[in-house]
Amino acid sequence: MPLMKGRCACDEVQYTVSLGSADEARTSLCHCSSCKRAFGTDHGLTTKVPVESYSYTKGVPRQYTQDNGVVREFCRTCGTFLCEYGEQAADKFRYLVWGTLDEKERDMVPPKGEFFCSQRAKWMPEIPGVFHKQEIKE
Repeated sequence: MPLMKGRCACDEVQYTVSLGSADEARTSLCHCSSCKRAFGTDHGLTTKVPVESYSYTKGVPRQYTQDNGVVREFCRTCGTFLCEYGEQAADKFRYLVWGTLDEKERDMVPPKGEFFCSQRAKWMPEIPGVFHKQEIKE
């Protein structure tokens, strides 16, 4: 059973993810404008995991709820963005910021898809061999 660990930059908040297999997680690269703002980069890289597999083992994050109902969790001390979830996914999934996973765990959950590819920065290459979606219909 894969056990993944993650943390904020200052180690004040730590978490674990306990999965039956790495296939229960889905890492995606998103190029939408919301992810660009949230991550401060030209993309957002998150790993979707079942909510029951995710738990904080140290510290309590600060929660911020956006106008659209999306909840984002941050470290109160260093401000590291840890995870997010919307109202419809709140009792089902957490979208972890992939970069907060410990380095050795990141290899367990490589990207399986890219979204909003039409908004990908011109300099960024397409990830070969993964699902590509130009836009997501809401």
